[in-house]
Amino acid sequence: MAAQSWCTKGVPSDASFQTTAAHLGLIHLDHVAILTPSLDEGSAPYLALGLHPEGEDELVASQGVKVRAFQLGDTLIELLEPQDAASPVAAFLEKRGPGLHHIAFRVADLEAEIERLSALGARFLNTEPRPGRAGSRVAFLHPKWGGSTLIELVEHPTARPGH
Repeated sequence: MAAQSWCTKGVPSDASFQTTAAHLGLIHLDHVAILTPSLDEGSAPYLALGLHPEGEDELVASQGVKVRAFQLGDTLIELLEPQDAASPVAAFLEKRGPGLHHIAFRVADLEAEIERLSALGARFLNTEPRPGRAGSRVAFLHPKWGGSTLIELVEHPTARPGH
């Protein structure tokens, strides 16, 4: 049996994986988050492309960021500006500079996804949902599990079954 790489560890190797995607609860790519030292500076390329901010900028205190969102089809581009120099997001910006911070997938039931992925060996930065932008709830998977990519799971208020 071959050793599993970072991208296959925790993923079923048999045909059951093909059916797993359907019950993942993944609806679509929710957003791509871009880290920037300034929302105005970070917005320039998207404005030049003809995109417009969706609503007002929002402070997400639980993450220590101010967020500006641009709608692109069913997906958002979220610009993140750190608000607390001691936050993990500010440390990420200091270490790596501006650019891609994470990708986010919309799920119907966040707790169920956390439980399901944990059973597959996924590592989380937080297994308790936290408040996100626009009334959403979020959880982050460890970047080592995501092949050096930070992955966020997002549950929007209208997506939760039975609510």
